[in-house]
Amino acid sequence: MDDLLHLDDQLTPEQRMIRDAVRAFVADRILPDVAEWFEEGVFPGRELASELGSLGVLGMHLDGYGCAGLDAVSYGVACRELEAGDSGLRSFVSVQGSLAMFPIWKYGSEEQKQEWLPRMAAGEAIGCFGLTEPDQGSDPAGMRTNAKQDPSGDWILNGAKMWITNGSISDVAVVWAQTDGGIRGFVVPTDTPGFSAPEIHKKMSLRASVTSSLYFDDVRLPASAVLPGVTGLRGPLSCLSEARFGILWGVIGAGRACLESAVDYAKTRLQFGKPIGAFQLTQEKLAWMAVALEQAGLTALHLGRLKEAGTLKPQQISFGKLANVRAALDIAREARSVLGANGITLEYPVIRHMNNLESVLTYEGTQEVHLLTLGKALTGLDAFR
Repeated sequence: MDDLLHLDDQLTPEQRMIRDAVRAFVADRILPDVAEWFEEGVFPGRELASELGSLGVLGMHLDGYGCAGLDAVSYGVACRELEAGDSGLRSFVSVQGSLAMFPIWKYGSEEQKQEWLPRMAAGEAIGCFGLTEPDQGSDPAGMRTNAKQDPSGDWILNGAKMWITNGSISDVAVVWAQTDGGIRGFVVPTDTPGFSAPEIHKKMSLRASVTSSLYFDDVRLPASAVLPGVTGLRGPLSCLSEARFGILWGVIGAGRACLESAVDYAKTRLQFGKPIGAFQLTQEKLAWMAVALEQAGLTALHLGRLKEAGTLKPQQISFGKLANVRAALDIAREARSVLGANGITLEYPVIRHMNNLESVLTYEGTQEVHLLTLGKALTGLDAFR
């Protein structure tokens, strides 16, 4: 399918090499099996982790400790190609690099970095990010998970987290908890006594992804488990900004996969003696879908260059996450209509992407949260208070 605005012409040769390498990996290792994984509700994260590490996409935007140290647009392009395979695949990579590795890299001690980052970059260790709770989603300041220091200096962690990608297959969890000194982050090996991570089942979205609850029952951690470089919500919110940047790129891949499927179908499906793509109403649908996809691509590329310049602001990330997820979801829904009854089968990728995007719309900031973030930027008035 033609890229109408030729946006990839704006990529550097290295960025195009990354695009091609990740796209080839997805075509070879993901697309042949992902519909079956989705139907069965499984994701072979353990098996894929080392391959993704060899591909170089785990923590690829971080420097040192075995990470590739690539630019923001390269990371975005990789996320786009991963999510063209499935949102669950991009979520795995995004959680590993932006939510688990990033806080250790940004706020961790040298000992924590040396212990975890090289293994995580190689896919030898899997991480997860514990922020959302059963009763606290959009308001993380109200979290109930807490950590208290006893006279020995150890931390005792108690509480629960929910909707945690990778939780049940992780080797380490970055967990945010209330302490007497404010919210702190903790590096928690998942084999620590008192830690458990049962998987959440019966999902109709992100079925090819591991989603878990985390429970902490008097989990004893050494003083060295705390992330020393940050206190307060600034820590977890900065991690979310990293991950949201990957999302605003990633959903373009899901939208592109849906549009490509709709175009191919419209050119071959015959009704009333000609392909349905020859009818004006179908062409209008395809044209609007292409416009939305290209606009999302322009937004992502612009925000990627702002990030590389060091000037990207949280409200701009909210703009991108809000606009691009909505665009991708609208494209998926319209593509479903083009495919008619075939649009609801896993023979085509459309319904899988559409269901996945319903979760992407909500996680790492709901539509409402991002709208209010933009409202605050426009008015200077805080609707969250």
